Amino acid sequence: MTKARRIVDIVLDEESVARRSPEVEHERAVALFDLLEENDFRLVSGEQGPYRLRIGIFEQRLVFDVRNGEDVKLRDIILSLTPFRKVVKDYFLICESYYAAIKKLGPSQIEALDMGRRGLHNEGSELLRERLAGKIEVDHDTARRLFTLICALHIKS
Repeated sequence: MTKARRIVDIVLDEESVARRSPEVEHERAVALFDLLEENDFRLVSGEQGPYRLRIGIFEQRLVFDVRNGEDVKLRDIILSLTPFRKVVKDYFLICESYYAAIKKLGPSQIEALDMGRRGLHNEGSELLRERLAGKIEVDHDTARRLFTLICALHIKS
């Protein structure tokens, strides 16, 4: 992937980050690492990367503060959180069940919960791609990692 289509730095607004279980914090750290290692991200308006991305929640809205490699603001992308609420809530519920199952259930029950967890994660990442359409282009894997980070920020009320 060319640098023109890459995020090279990402920061989550720590004021927005909801503290979750150690497992969810680990997922967040892995998503951040993986996102910086490999991503496909492009502003539709044409400004080239590499990009620096700041993600936070302000007044119940999800804010993507997109900057260029020199940290000059290119654009704010602001999305309503409302469409994400149900899928994030369901995702957290199934994650809690999955992490509890790992400690005490057999492989078949764990696998079923993991399939459900991955399905909700895919649903959330596709919703994110739809909401970003016309503003930001991302591939499937980048959308999945961004959705994980949104989950870390989401519903801190």
